[in-house]
Amino acid sequence: MATIRRYSTTQKEEWNRFVSNSRNGTFLFHREYMEYHSDRFQDSSLLFFSKQPDLIAVMPASIAGDVMTSHAGLTFGGIVSDDRMRVTTMMEVFQGLMRYLKEADVKKLVYKAIPHIYHSVPAEEDLYALFLLDARLIRRDVSSTIFMADRVPFVKERRWCVRKGLSQGTKVEPSADFASFMEIEEKNLESRHGVRPTHTKEEMVLLASRFPENIRLFAAVRDGRMEGGVIVYESKNVAHTQYIASTEEGRKTYVADCVLDYLINEHYVNKRYFDFGISTENAGRFLNSSLSDYKSTFGAKATVYDTYEIKCE
Repeated sequence: MATIRRYSTTQKEEWNRFVSNSRNGTFLFHREYMEYHSDRFQDSSLLFFSKQPDLIAVMPASIAGDVMTSHAGLTFGGIVSDDRMRVTTMMEVFQGLMRYLKEADVKKLVYKAIPHIYHSVPAEEDLYALFLLDARLIRRDVSSTIFMADRVPFVKERRWCVRKGLSQGTKVEPSADFASFMEIEEKNLESRHGVRPTHTKEEMVLLASRFPENIRLFAAVRDGRMEGGVIVYESKNVAHTQYIASTEEGRKTYVADCVLDYLINEHYVNKRYFDFGISTENAGRFLNSSLSDYKSTFGAKATVYDTYEIKCE
């Protein structure tokens, strides 16, 4: 079985280096990202070592009471590994993990598998190990994803909206004004849904400053004023739309469609996937059909984000 150690701040460089060289890690697993909300989640991330000892895997994790989650503050987590990982090695990793959790009096592991679109090469050994442990699928969210090498044209209605928006003077340009964009997003969510964004304005400004190559804002500008835009989380294989927002005037002039058209058909044409994110609520049991259908008008198809549960008793 693998030897397991709980992450400590002295291992920050080793952790980040391993994630950067992994086949299924993203910048979301770097310590500088994971720790921006450390006041809300008790970190319990783990490192897995072989007999050599070599670091063979890491798992972002948080703990609350007797439940460990990989990771409660992230959309997905799971085992991050490099090209040395084999099915037999992953089975040893999980054997060690189960022993570690029992000794730590953890009663349940909630495992958020990393969606396959974030894998540089196939990396689903963990799903087989979960099957052997009789893990139960407790949540399945559905995202909307474009495979960029074989993307399909926008539907007629969406192409019309893009042309209409551009004809009214909408310009799409990179922007560093995350604060103004998040103010638009906050007003948008509050007025239309009565909720707030996952990130505060201050948090998004902080994260963008830490990851300028990965967190990008593309703004829709009309007459010198930001009318909306898209925040993209960019990893090696995936451009993911973290936030899409428009002002009331921007919605009338289809500025979001203009930005998405630029991102999909120009800026990210060489990216493997363009992902809109999930359209589900209530642990995946409710589909926001209008939102899902809107994303499909850009040619996006379904990708699932799965969450499993393992009893450790």
